[in-house]
Amino acid sequence: MAAIMGSGEFRYEVIEGWGKLPEGWSYREVAAVGVDGNDQVYIFSRGEHPIIVFDREGNFLRSWGEGVFTRAHGITMGPDDSIYCTDDGDHTVRKCALDGRILLQLGVPGKPAPYQSGDPFNRCTHVALSPKNEIYVSDGYGNSRVHKYTPEGKLLFSWGEPGTDPGQFNIVHNICTDQDGYVYVADRENHRVQVFDGNGRYQTQWNDMHRPCALYMEKRANPLCYIGELGPGMSVNRDIPNIGNRICIYDKTGKLLARLGDIRGGEAPGQFIAPHGIALDSRGDIYVGEVSWTIAGQHMKPPRELRSLQKLRKLS
Repeated sequence: MAAIMGSGEFRYEVIEGWGKLPEGWSYREVAAVGVDGNDQVYIFSRGEHPIIVFDREGNFLRSWGEGVFTRAHGITMGPDDSIYCTDDGDHTVRKCALDGRILLQLGVPGKPAPYQSGDPFNRCTHVALSPKNEIYVSDGYGNSRVHKYTPEGKLLFSWGEPGTDPGQFNIVHNICTDQDGYVYVADRENHRVQVFDGNGRYQTQWNDMHRPCALYMEKRANPLCYIGELGPGMSVNRDIPNIGNRICIYDKTGKLLARLGDIRGGEAPGQFIAPHGIALDSRGDIYVGEVSWTIAGQHMKPPRELRSLQKLRKLS
């Protein structure tokens, strides 16, 4: 019997084994997921084949990016049949065509800005696009900053600094926008999402979440926002239930509408290990990439690869 997550209008069936890889292939782990206008699903993995493309039924279509990316982190789909790939391992953002051709590059591969200097980039994490296709980059692990660029890649301005006050960050982990131009930033280790206008001016923040890691904002009026939360990472609280390891759904005002996932993390159907990337297709199905090796797999004895990709099919 299939596992069901959620309740009411937010019910999803867990599709076991979605994403059929060619024989001998491995994800290692899936950092991010994107869906194009034809409902083809783009997996950004940390294995030998960085970009793996499936149809919505999970049939393998193609791969690309081999030898290009150092450490997969974020995917953002552009409106012009493009895909923005954020590589925190070599401190770059690459805008690519859907066949892998590089159209634009931000950052210099392998040359990070000084740690916490505020200059782009030091382990950048994700990209969001304004309604005018301006580029926001969350930066990241080695900076506490958001950078805004023109569509052609010219830096306009940056904002943010280390700290816990409004407008300050403690790991700028993800970023998304809505159709009104507001910017939503996953301030992961401050356990909040901060909301800014398009000029970087603080508006409000959403709390009552744990280590927000993945963000996905629907592209429509009055959108819903889907947030993937990591679980506790310290030995003192690692086994406490009902803290993270879930997908939460909010409306545009920050009202919590649903939580998906068991109160404990794990590999069983209905559980999450480390939700790191989220995308939705045209039917409302949810695709979740999990950094399961980084969070859990490498620490097991012996180390082993864990499930790192899930599909949740929306039930009417």
